[in-house]
Amino acid sequence: MGNKTIREGKVALMVPEFDKITAKASVFYNPAMELNRDISVVALTVYRKGIDHDITVCDAFGGTGIRGIRYAKEIEGIENAIVNDLNPLAVELAIENIDLNQLENVIVCKEDANMILRKCKGKFDVIDIDPFGTPSPYLDSAAASLRAGGMICVTATDTSALCGTYSEPCIRKYSSVPLKTEYCHENGLRILAGFVARTFSKYKKFIEVKFSHSTEHYMRIYATIGKGAANTDESLRSMGYVAHCKSCLYRIVINGLAPSIPESCPVCGGKLNIGGPLWCGDMYSKDFVTSMIETVEYLLLNTENKALKLLNICLEESDAPQTHYEIHKVCKNLKTSAPPILDVMDKLRENGFFVSRTHFSPTSLKTDADIVELKSIIKFLKV
Repeated sequence: MGNKTIREGKVALMVPEFDKITAKASVFYNPAMELNRDISVVALTVYRKGIDHDITVCDAFGGTGIRGIRYAKEIEGIENAIVNDLNPLAVELAIENIDLNQLENVIVCKEDANMILRKCKGKFDVIDIDPFGTPSPYLDSAAASLRAGGMICVTATDTSALCGTYSEPCIRKYSSVPLKTEYCHENGLRILAGFVARTFSKYKKFIEVKFSHSTEHYMRIYATIGKGAANTDESLRSMGYVAHCKSCLYRIVINGLAPSIPESCPVCGGKLNIGGPLWCGDMYSKDFVTSMIETVEYLLLNTENKALKLLNICLEESDAPQTHYEIHKVCKNLKTSAPPILDVMDKLRENGFFVSRTHFSPTSLKTDADIVELKSIIKFLKV
């Protein structure tokens, strides 16, 4: 297998040529993750502008070095970017790519991800964990290492577990029960955020989620870190559960790690299925996302249109309650055809409800109306 030179962002890189992307590739590089990396550059740019010193970033799974190299090349105020990978071929290619881009503030390490995080405790302002699969085995080391005021960036690609296709792996890796519902990707992202929060809490650290999204085959979270037992205890009040009725699509969010949860649906009397624990708090900071949108416009990204579309929808849903309604699913439950989603949204607003689109699904909406009220509006529109 040979290498080819590609351009992404402001950098040129040599990457392996391959027919199919797999974890068994000699050096892992996924061109489909360009949007992920573009959003990462934007988020770290906004984070860096909000603090008063240059930052050191650790990309714990460096691969070709593309993420760390882009951080160093495209973000002002990067003191050092650490590109780490246990694969000697990846390390060799990353070194060549650093030379290709004439960078002096990128350091390559050949370590197990957990080892480099443990050995460099307190040295990183940003830790980026972007493995092939689950980030679960590495979050304790990140929590022990990352200093207060820092940022944790976490990617999970095991969406089949987080979204409830396979429950046992989610329970095993994230200590949480997933729900296979029309809003399973939102639940999965909240399970990931909740696992990050609980892991950091063991070290008297708490998270503030600045931005998150579920795109294609992966989920991604950006959170800043605070410290202190009292504040950490308070942050865990954002943990909770979702109870969902498959019969009528009623759902309720219940905060607390050991709350009292009803067994039957108050609407139809059906069984309530329980998912969690998961993060019931904010998944976006409006100010942070607004700054990200402003930043995209001058970075000249290849994925600018996709990035702006994602960020603007996330900004719209930042005030929305947890879970969302997939209109076709609701209408199938009603045994009727679906009216235009914009008509449903307009009628919800007329009736005084909050409503927004959601990036999780183009045919879904978020609202503080409950399922009974939503069904009533749909029935009215179908008359």
